[in-house]
Amino acid sequence: MAKKFDIQYYFSEGFHSIFTHGFMSFAAVCMIVACLLIMGSFTLVAVNLDNMLGDLEAENEFLAYVDESYTEEQARDIKSQIEAIPNVSQVTFVTRAEAMDDFRAGRENNELLADLPDEVLRDRFRIHVQDIKQLKATSEQVQKITGVADVNAAYDIAQGFVLVRNIATGVAAVLVAMLAVVSLFIIANTIKLAFFYRREEIAIMKMCGATNSFIRWPFIVEGMLLGLTGALVAFLLQWAVYELVGRAVIQSNGLSLLTILPFQSMIVHILPVFIGAGLFIGVVGSVLAIRKFLQV
Repeated sequence: MAKKFDIQYYFSEGFHSIFTHGFMSFAAVCMIVACLLIMGSFTLVAVNLDNMLGDLEAENEFLAYVDESYTEEQARDIKSQIEAIPNVSQVTFVTRAEAMDDFRAGRENNELLADLPDEVLRDRFRIHVQDIKQLKATSEQVQKITGVADVNAAYDIAQGFVLVRNIATGVAAVLVAMLAVVSLFIIANTIKLAFFYRREEIAIMKMCGATNSFIRWPFIVEGMLLGLTGALVAFLLQWAVYELVGRAVIQSNGLSLLTILPFQSMIVHILPVFIGAGLFIGVVGSVLAIRKFLQV
């Protein structure tokens, strides 16, 4: 009963088998949806956390104070030298008058500062870096520039951002990996239960001379179709849940500091991951499940 590889036959058999054993197929799809939703939720939380930390890093600037003997024109000439440093992303020159305005802003007793001359402060540069991990090295390079009297950089805060991001990324990776393994185990056992009811069918095919590959391929196709269906359903549910949570966060005053990425901006990355994960879980789960029943 050996039969050459016939993809049309395998897809036809796999597709019809889904409806023939509708309840077990439904159970397998539900398990895939549940597993992908959990993994997707953890991943989206990690992505948004990483984005928020990135925004905070971008706002973490350091100051470079110009020598007080320099005129404003001389001070401005230093800007090009700072911009030439590799890790510097943005440089903003702040005059003494602007620095004084910033100093007075937000203070209740502004009248006490009204007569304070601008000359008590120095011209300065606000400097943003591309990689916050290199903040210390970059600030040291800036301080070596002639005309820069001093720098003020919050190294501890910068390192804190880096540490939190690394921990969050590591925890998310471990959780997603663990959930993937658990999901694969659950799906394999769910599909194995479906195959248990078809063990006699498999045994008859084996006794009629069917090869293992001839028997295996329709089940692999079935697992692939189940995985694809589960992935698409999980993707749509994830979208709906994400939008609901996003609206709740936006409407909550207590969570106003949180920023949520639009789901639409991530679809091009999320959909392929869901489809790939669904196909992988369905196919590998089918291969693991049918292996035992081929030993007849």
